[in-house]
Amino acid sequence: MILTDLNKEYDKLGKKYGAKELDSIYNGGCENRPDICFVFMNPTGRNIASSKTWKGLKAPWIGTKNIWDLFAEVNLLDKNTYNKIKSKKGKEWTEDFAREVYDDVIKHKYFITNLGKCTQPDARALPNSVYKQYLQLLEKEIEIVKPKVIILFGNQVSSIVLNKKISVSQVRKKLFLKDINGTNYKFYSVYYPIGNGRFNINKSIEDIKWIMNKELKKRT
Repeated sequence: MILTDLNKEYDKLGKKYGAKELDSIYNGGCENRPDICFVFMNPTGRNIASSKTWKGLKAPWIGTKNIWDLFAEVNLLDKNTYNKIKSKKGKEWTEDFAREVYDDVIKHKYFITNLGKCTQPDARALPNSVYKQYLQLLEKEIEIVKPKVIILFGNQVSSIVLNKKISVSQVRKKLFLKDINGTNYKFYSVYYPIGNGRFNINKSIEDIKWIMNKELKKRT
């Protein structure tokens, strides 16, 4: 099985739970044993790749700026790429530029995905019941790419993926092991750094640097 085999299922769920005028957003980055898999919540219409006229990558955070601050701060994005992102308005991203950004992501050996792939018109909250529809598919993604470590953003995503009530403030820098089809994967929970969680971005950066130093023996 390869990642694109999952897209048909994502599209089915997207039609059920997402905005009808917007496509699902899948994933992007290093697909072969990345150092890190970052798992966010779900995409919004700010991601211009959700437009039905967009023919390029249907990957997270295309046409947005703020999340790339985090990746730049943990040394997972080249300065030149970061400066280009910050200089562009969302609608100025092209399909070629999106590929350039994700080539940088691949170079730094990480993979970006959302638990939910159903695009919402705005940053409205989704119920646990919707996210749970995607859990087995996320686990298949993890089986396919085989990341060394998985970083979950926020209480809701962490609680669903780890199947226990998680408060990030209580489990910072705590390792969780989860068996997926006979393989134990390493998980950590960090603060959600975007939107209402923007004020926690420095804590997210601190914890990601710590995780990278511990699990990947990388200096950040």
